[in-house]
Amino acid sequence: MFNAPQTSETTCNTDQPIAFNCTSSARIPTTEGDFSLRYYRNNLDNKEHLALVFGDVTGGENVLVRVHSECFTGDVLGSLRCDCGPQLHSAMRAIAENGRGVIIYLRQEGRGIGLEQKLRAYNLQDEGYDTVDANLLLGHQADERNYLPAAYIVHDLKLQSIRLLTNNPAKIEGLRDLGINVVDRVPVVTPPNEQNAGYLQTKVDRMRHLLDIAPNATEKLVAPEESHPQVSHAHLFAALRAQAVDHHQRTGRPLVTLSYAQSLDGSITAQPGEPFAISSTESLQWTHALRAAHDAILVGIGTVLADDPTLTVRFAQGQNPQPIVVDSHLRLPPNAKVLQKHPTLWVAGTHATPEQRSRLNGTRLNGAQILELPATAGGQVNLDALFAELGRRGVQSIMVEGGAQIITNIWQQKLAQNAVITIAPILLGGLHSVSAPLFSANGNGLHFPRLNRTQTFRAGEDTIIWGSIGE
Repeated sequence: MFNAPQTSETTCNTDQPIAFNCTSSARIPTTEGDFSLRYYRNNLDNKEHLALVFGDVTGGENVLVRVHSECFTGDVLGSLRCDCGPQLHSAMRAIAENGRGVIIYLRQEGRGIGLEQKLRAYNLQDEGYDTVDANLLLGHQADERNYLPAAYIVHDLKLQSIRLLTNNPAKIEGLRDLGINVVDRVPVVTPPNEQNAGYLQTKVDRMRHLLDIAPNATEKLVAPEESHPQVSHAHLFAALRAQAVDHHQRTGRPLVTLSYAQSLDGSITAQPGEPFAISSTESLQWTHALRAAHDAILVGIGTVLADDPTLTVRFAQGQNPQPIVVDSHLRLPPNAKVLQKHPTLWVAGTHATPEQRSRLNGTRLNGAQILELPATAGGQVNLDALFAELGRRGVQSIMVEGGAQIITNIWQQKLAQNAVITIAPILLGGLHSVSAPLFSANGNGLHFPRLNRTQTFRAGEDTIIWGSIGE
């Protein structure tokens, strides 16, 4: 158990150790949400460590915590040589989505060697040495960080147990050796790039980091559109699955990803009710890999009537998701391909005659099941109620592919957590993916949905934008 010296005088807590004091704190609004930043002074290393706190964590169990070492080049300048900046913001987003958590920001630049020495190590890396050998050549250890300051901060916040956001087993071991109850490891998955692929591989090979690095990552990242989507972006799909598990555990609801293809002018087809192939072969592969990463796939009846999709995974490896058709009046035709390709189909409906229900009762149409759901004031399926019911049925993630009315309703009702939008270099002047205004108003003015922490990829001639949904 971590035993810290006691003190009778402190700014933040009455039992704060005398050697490690929180002297000030303030609210810090960010794009991920409102955090509280706590400032610590100490006489252990005389550095000014920080804690970025979201929600009520005092005395908490299983609190999501990221112990993040300062990286001026990555955190502030956005350097591509490391993954520190993306890890920091990924952790902030994960903690905000979790509803509570802490980022412990340790002033231990360059794994403890300081900024000046890190810059010298960078020069050695440019000569061909990896990050470990560069540190050793400068007379340092591969990793000189000390996690005692983090343990003091955990003690100050009275955290009973923590779930650690990390890829580094040594960090878990270091905190446990100090008596911190680390009950779980939560991966921090960020996309590699051409500049840091070798650095990340060294972390895996020589520092035991638990990272899913694609084979020949450096070469693949130069032209990701030429690689298989499940290889070049395996880390994204793994992160999505982990996010879905965490979201379902916290909320009892599935993680929802909006995914659709549109033209440069925002059209999803040239004429309403008529299919139009917008996506390139490469982006179709990407979309099918994304399908395989979800438990279920959802479309509206309009998409089925217009496109007659199979909703299967054909251009990528992986299992088919559970298909769901939102069909308020049960107009699904008996010869629809989706009925022929899946052993079961869930049809979300509200208004139907006994004859329609009999036709879709599963005895004649390959296992179709009707989900009884309430209707909205306009007679449509209540999507919020649908997602709640799917969560109760154990569905952890849903990919929503359309059509326009479904996409618009989900944007308006703020029911999705992620969006993956494919943009094809063509103008159609047809049916737009979003068919109504999406702004909301409050005392601070108008607010529009936006994607946060976006990542952009090329797939053939198409551009794919992936991001989390916020305002």
